[in-house]
Amino acid sequence: MAQAKEKTTKKKFTAAQKKEILADFKLGWVSRHMSLIGRKEVLTGKAKFGIFGDGKEIPQIALAKQFQDGDFRSGYYRDQTIMLAIDHVTPQQLFAQLYAHADVEADPSSAGRQMNSHFASRLIDEEGNWVDQTKTKNTSSDISPTAGQMARLLGLAQASKVYRNEKALKGKEWKKFSNKGNEIAFGTIGDASTSEGIFWEAINAGGVLQIPMVVSVWDDGFGISVAKKYQTTKESISEVLSGFQRTEDKDGYEILTVKAWDYEALIDTYEKAAKIAREEHVPVLVHVQEVTQPQGHSTSGSHERYKDEERLKFEEEYCCLDRFRKWILDNKIATKKKLDELEQEAQDEVNEAKTAAWKAFMDPIKEEKAKVIELINKLKEESGVEKLGEYAKNLKNYPTAIRKDILSAARKSLVATAGKKSSARDELTEWVSKSREENAERYNSHLYSETPKSPLNVEEVKPEYEDKPKRVDGRMVIRENFDKLFEKHPNVLVFGEDSGKLGDVNKGLEGMQDKYGEIRVSDAGIREATILGQGIGMSIRGLRPIAEIQYLDYLLYCFQGISDDLATIRYRTKGGQAAPLIIRTRGHRLEGIWHSGSPMGMIINGARGVHLCVPRNLTEAAGFYNTLMQGDDPAIIVEPLNGYRLKENMPSNIGEFTTPLGKPEVVNEGTDITVVSYGSTFNIVESLIPQLEEVGISVELIDVRTLLPFDLDHVIGKSLRKTNRLLVVDEDVPGGASAYIMQKVLEEQDGYFNLDSEPKCLAAHDHRPAYASDGDYFSKPNAEDIFESIYGIMREADPENYPAIY
Repeated sequence: MAQAKEKTTKKKFTAAQKKEILADFKLGWVSRHMSLIGRKEVLTGKAKFGIFGDGKEIPQIALAKQFQDGDFRSGYYRDQTIMLAIDHVTPQQLFAQLYAHADVEADPSSAGRQMNSHFASRLIDEEGNWVDQTKTKNTSSDISPTAGQMARLLGLAQASKVYRNEKALKGKEWKKFSNKGNEIAFGTIGDASTSEGIFWEAINAGGVLQIPMVVSVWDDGFGISVAKKYQTTKESISEVLSGFQRTEDKDGYEILTVKAWDYEALIDTYEKAAKIAREEHVPVLVHVQEVTQPQGHSTSGSHERYKDEERLKFEEEYCCLDRFRKWILDNKIATKKKLDELEQEAQDEVNEAKTAAWKAFMDPIKEEKAKVIELINKLKEESGVEKLGEYAKNLKNYPTAIRKDILSAARKSLVATAGKKSSARDELTEWVSKSREENAERYNSHLYSETPKSPLNVEEVKPEYEDKPKRVDGRMVIRENFDKLFEKHPNVLVFGEDSGKLGDVNKGLEGMQDKYGEIRVSDAGIREATILGQGIGMSIRGLRPIAEIQYLDYLLYCFQGISDDLATIRYRTKGGQAAPLIIRTRGHRLEGIWHSGSPMGMIINGARGVHLCVPRNLTEAAGFYNTLMQGDDPAIIVEPLNGYRLKENMPSNIGEFTTPLGKPEVVNEGTDITVVSYGSTFNIVESLIPQLEEVGISVELIDVRTLLPFDLDHVIGKSLRKTNRLLVVDEDVPGGASAYIMQKVLEEQDGYFNLDSEPKCLAAHDHRPAYASDGDYFSKPNAEDIFESIYGIMREADPENYPAIY
């Protein structure tokens, strides 16, 4: 290992400077003892898992000095010192999260839903209103997937550029989100995680966009056990990125390097970085080298297993806190005795916080435990079932029993006394019911908005038409609707591949950039993951972005961000944050393997927390945009690819009509069979109605409209009571969205009890759709397939009137 060099020059410091330095020393040790004691809490069984930021205390203190009100952080699970330094969390709150205290007062970041060191500001109130972000130091909610924070970082930084430069956002109502665009977005990442593709995509996009973000790379030489010689070319991220360094005539990054143990250099480096980003809106990368990790990666193992003696010796000698102590003593800022006292004070404060957090966590649980033991013993006396005494005894003798243990004992007691009647059993049953409700609120709430601003509360306004409506291409309906949205909502932005100058590949945004400018209607590079990230970050800062992913098949490039970040943001903060991003894409039937996909099952199962809208035409799609713009949830709108050139009537109330979420539409009433579909395939089914009527089949045709949420009023179930037969048709693979629909209808809507015939799904083949018209015909449900499936169900019920076709 190369020998680190250290400054030896001594300086004189004012009393105020000395006070600040000693405060930094103590804070560093508060954070270190958080890590040391937190690890012990895990290893002694009081907490499930622990991951900490030891070794990064001094660099993070230096960074935090530049963190101003209005700024944002998009970091990861090593940033506890930053959060302590900006007064975002207290030691007690950090321990509360370690114990998974499911209370938003105890753990404001996640109410016990996230593992420790995953931080978040509470950016919205219970009514769904944004707090004033310019009066607080803000952090977007952390996620565990490495480098996942980088995409969101782009949008958080880009919002500052939008607020600084967009004239439409100079009004008073936007002041709570920005002070003239002077905010920095601070990003943090471990050196090994820079190997992830999303890091490179984000770094490239940041350089193109020229936005105020400061990216800190904590370089401790390893990614868990894997050394950086296996992670990074030349073993240096700053060297590899040197081509991104800005010059006098070309934009780029300011790239800075600094040692993690050099207090003065760290202060100077972050002061320079922040000044450049804040004033010039230039991205900065700070490569913090020679970081140590005293306890290894996490509580899952010890770093002695993979670090050699030389490395371990280096980490001991160049611990940033020990070097800071030496520097303080060399500069005669304080005595050894004073530093020892500060370190002991830090340890005592952390221990007090730990004790207080554990007591606050366990006290209400102990009350529940005592109550259940009392009820079980009472039930034993009344029922005479001896087994209950064992349940009560085991629970009593379990000192750290948690709610699952308590509820489990109560439920087992009810099983053991099934069929017996007693007042104690009634009491215990009532307790179990109440406990389930309380724990549903603790652990199952806030997947979607529960505020008055939820898009589910937006009332349906139907399209209106003149007596002789104008027949236009479907793209014109969507284009005119976008025009109205831009006019009504100055915080709406659209961006994506070919969205700007071209007006999107189907011209649904034609002329919008000329009318509203490049800030609001812009092109982006071929980088779906960071297009999504831009949208997430900007939506967190009060903008209403529409991120365009050119084709549904390309959603896979950004699906990790949709699933891990966007879909979980409200849930993982228990309603503390929202990202009302709209993802615009187009899909279903067109041409070829990668331009006619319909992977609805993938989206449904991977993106709960995001509404999924599947309109059959562009008027329905426009209505979804109008609905969602009045709400506060994220959504994906899949415009039908083959609909842009199909003729539709132009509504006279463009920009005003809404398509409701979770409200299927009965497009054709019938009595023989209920057929359910959506998107482009729905239109094929609809075209068959006259042919089916010719053979005496009356079809009740229902467009589900949205898959998430799905049929909130059980429209399909009600239809089944009339028809008693069901066919679900879509172009996803077998077992995909059609199976999801079937489960919803048969189980949740009790459709099973109203069936006279076997319910069936008609989906595409297992493979991707083949190219050209024949490829489509033989890959996805075609008109003949659909007709024969409906006919076959009717033949099973009445073979005399429906003779065999083949």
